[in-house]
Amino acid sequence: MSRLIVSTFPNAKALPLWAGAAQGLFAARQLDLVIHETGSSREQRGLLASGEIHVVQAAIDNGLAMIKAGHDVVILMGGEGGMNDLVVQSDIGAIKDLAGRTLAVDSPDTAYALLLRKVLAANGLEKDKDYQLLAVGNGSKRLRALQKDATLAGAILNPPFSAEALLSGMHSLGRLDDLVGPYQAGGAFALRSYAEKSADAIEAYIQGYIASLDWLRQSENACERLLQEKLSISSEVAHATYLQLCDPVSGFAPQARLNWTGFRAMLDVRAATEGRDAQFEDTDTYVDESYYQRALANMARTTTSNHP
Repeated sequence: MSRLIVSTFPNAKALPLWAGAAQGLFAARQLDLVIHETGSSREQRGLLASGEIHVVQAAIDNGLAMIKAGHDVVILMGGEGGMNDLVVQSDIGAIKDLAGRTLAVDSPDTAYALLLRKVLAANGLEKDKDYQLLAVGNGSKRLRALQKDATLAGAILNPPFSAEALLSGMHSLGRLDDLVGPYQAGGAFALRSYAEKSADAIEAYIQGYIASLDWLRQSENACERLLQEKLSISSEVAHATYLQLCDPVSGFAPQARLNWTGFRAMLDVRAATEGRDAQFEDTDTYVDESYYQRALANMARTTTSNHP
């Protein structure tokens, strides 16, 4: 059995990992899955670079940040478009009202912070001139920061923190998919050197993840209980969160497929906020779907052999 350490954020989008581990869907593929729950993307990137974790299942823009920093990272598959809302305090009525305010982010130079900057720029607001960003960490930390400090105007939040925030009286200025269009957010990436020497483990992981997605869509009650247990949330928040996760349009992508329209939008957001980088032009140099394609093909063959 191969040991694989996968890092994710301790939010609702970790549900396929939690469910797959609990249901034995990774173990059935001879994979000893160890789930690492990170406190920030900065920590996550450092651990991947050092080899202390093997795969990251999170915003793949963080993989691009690692490439920019000189690491040979390869993107393996998609996952979801972010399921993010621009959540603000009750006194904020529109995006223009964020002028002169501070917003909470994970890390100012990656993923959802870049999307936030794009949204604000489209509304005439310039970072450091018209508003400030405060790095506080993952979604849980961003929600707690908003609850503790009302001077923080808002944050990008995903399930379950978005559901909890809305139920507590904050409100959304819109889903990011609606504000900026399709976006490739979550996915899996690894160091190329590790993926090449551990191809079987990578493919087993992809198969287990896809099987977990199939299971959770058929297991509402069990998933809501698991969300309550893992995230210490109420049944009301768990139910709202589950519906977001399994939304056929904006939830988990079927079979964790990479959304190339969303991927190119992610590159455009990074270029608009961080400057265009020539090394990202040729996606074939850092996106390798061959592991995903082999995993999917082997799953199909197994299914066919079991159902003559």
